Amino acid sequence: MRYALMHIGTDDVLGLVHHIDTTAANAHDITATKNLLHGDEKRVWGDSGYTGVERRKELDSKEVDWHIAMKPSRQKSLPGGDAVKRAEKIKAQIRAKVEHPFRYIKRVFGYSKVRYKGLAKNTQRLHLLTGITNLLIGKKYLIT
Repeated sequence: MRYALMHIGTDDVLGLVHHIDTTAANAHDITATKNLLHGDEKRVWGDSGYTGVERRKELDSKEVDWHIAMKPSRQKSLPGGDAVKRAEKIKAQIRAKVEHPFRYIKRVFGYSKVRYKGLAKNTQRLHLLTGITNLLIGKKYLIT
């Protein structure tokens, strides 16, 4: 295995990671969705890789409002372009919270490529880096 993908579930208030899932690079993003939800969600925001998640059989029991980004090609073909662009911009601003932990993992800790052969070792390393990332993100919320 040369590449692994990390999928995370992030709290929308503090930006802390609550769930991690790693898959091989040839697995689609949507297959990791059930492992990223903790069960108390009311709304889920995702990028266009999660298009169609609301129709997945394993997620039928979830009473969740899905806010999935529209693919750019579909966005261009819809009438009322300005309203659609505004809605997609709002979705992107909310989804941006998910990208902050990736910044720490990739830029601060230098983990932009997998280090080990096999998904298990890379998953363990990503769990460790995510825990440290949560400490760094949560540090600003501590009362000093």
